[in-house]
Amino acid sequence: MTFEAEMYWSGAGLIALWLTLFGLALAATRNGAVVAGPATQEFGQDPESPAVVALLANRWRSVDRAAAATLLDLAARGHIEVRQPDDDPARSTVHLTGKDPGDLTPYERRVLHRVVEQAGATGAPIGAIAFRAEERAKSWNSELRQEIVTEARERGLSRPRFGRLLGGALSVTLLGTGVPFTVAVVAGGHGIRAAVFLGCLPAIVLAWLLKRALGERATRQGLERAGHWAGVESWLNAHEEFAQLPPAAVTVWDRYLGYGAALGVTSRAGRLLGFDAGDKRRVWSSYGGTWRPVRIRYPRVRPGFGAKTADLIQLACAAAVVAGGLYLFATLRQPDWAVTHSPGTEHSLRRPGLILSAGWVGVALLGVLVAGRFNRWMLLVGFVAMMPGNFMGWRSVWPFDTMDGPLPLEMVVIAGFAALTVYYVVLAVLECRTAHTVTGEVLRMEPRRRKSAPRFLALDTGDGDRTIAWALPRGAPAVAPGSIVRLSVSPATRVVRAATPVVN
Repeated sequence: MTFEAEMYWSGAGLIALWLTLFGLALAATRNGAVVAGPATQEFGQDPESPAVVALLANRWRSVDRAAAATLLDLAARGHIEVRQPDDDPARSTVHLTGKDPGDLTPYERRVLHRVVEQAGATGAPIGAIAFRAEERAKSWNSELRQEIVTEARERGLSRPRFGRLLGGALSVTLLGTGVPFTVAVVAGGHGIRAAVFLGCLPAIVLAWLLKRALGERATRQGLERAGHWAGVESWLNAHEEFAQLPPAAVTVWDRYLGYGAALGVTSRAGRLLGFDAGDKRRVWSSYGGTWRPVRIRYPRVRPGFGAKTADLIQLACAAAVVAGGLYLFATLRQPDWAVTHSPGTEHSLRRPGLILSAGWVGVALLGVLVAGRFNRWMLLVGFVAMMPGNFMGWRSVWPFDTMDGPLPLEMVVIAGFAALTVYYVVLAVLECRTAHTVTGEVLRMEPRRRKSAPRFLALDTGDGDRTIAWALPRGAPAVAPGSIVRLSVSPATRVVRAATPVVN
């Protein structure tokens, strides 16, 4: 065995050894079993808050339902008022009572501050509590979790899964797993880039695994308290109507509703009180003076959406190339191009369908090239499309050797791309007109899957309960959801030419 091979096997052995130690560490630090206590309605002396109970109920993995449970608990303690004007719980509203928040914990203040942001002096629908931006929702919930974990540790209910010594040992040892690979690459005479890549790759993967495992685990006292709250959960589950109680029922059930949400029993109230990014197609807005839900439509497949004049001209040329190229190819081709399959033509350039498929694929690739969308993946698709046998069975469907001119399906494609050419030209002409001005509140900013594509900007102008998102070019500065802006737009392509904040 060569020295290089020995180094590769040594690196694989180090990785296997680290994974074994990592697995043993996971097994040694797993949570013990929670023994549910007897069903009880008593919270106990100095009970944990619903947010901390949510951490215990989720087996120390997450704090799902903690924010909703905290809001209901704040309502039970008089800091917030929840009103339900009719039979629909989704139309409930939250209002501030003005009570002094001096005795609140940091995460309770965080939830209350979010309600203050949305409700103000007049109140707000419970659906308006949800965030309008994914990034802010993630950061807000991450900070909320950290504050809850801090209190759980102070109470002796939770601790880090890996101690400093164990976590440090795992972190340091994973760095050495890639050293043998680096030595093997250098000894083999390969470049420094390959050595760095193979040396760092194992450490990156193992560090990702270690990060995924970091979190909280129970203490003995935490398991005891989790068992007590499991008994409270059993008592709440015994009331069949409890799961369907609306948020406004907190006036009757007091703090039980908040603890029920933390334990996952009050499922209806928990679903209605969302502190995540919310529904991107239905957003509550108060622009215009009254709260109302605004439905947003995102034109994802609209041709020319967000395109500028130069882009529209380029797309029109690409569509014209496809229509003209396909018509020219269909007109000039000869019936004998579709030769009959025989052993003599199996491996030749005249095998069945090759010239026909080459024409169709060539026209399509040319159109993609003119449109500026050509890349190596397009070339791969074109190569696969012209592989032997892809079009052998088409001769039984379309008798190429007995038909002159374009086929029926070709005529449909030609007509479609010709119409698309006219459509893009008309949009380019309309784009040259003077821009319109619209003013409103930014509801959401949604990114696109393709990085170069314009972002969606949903604006509420106060004229109705429906809106269509605009296209904000990728290089334009982002605007924060909730801000009031004045947009200079092109209605035909719905592209935003300029965005100016409006100072209230």
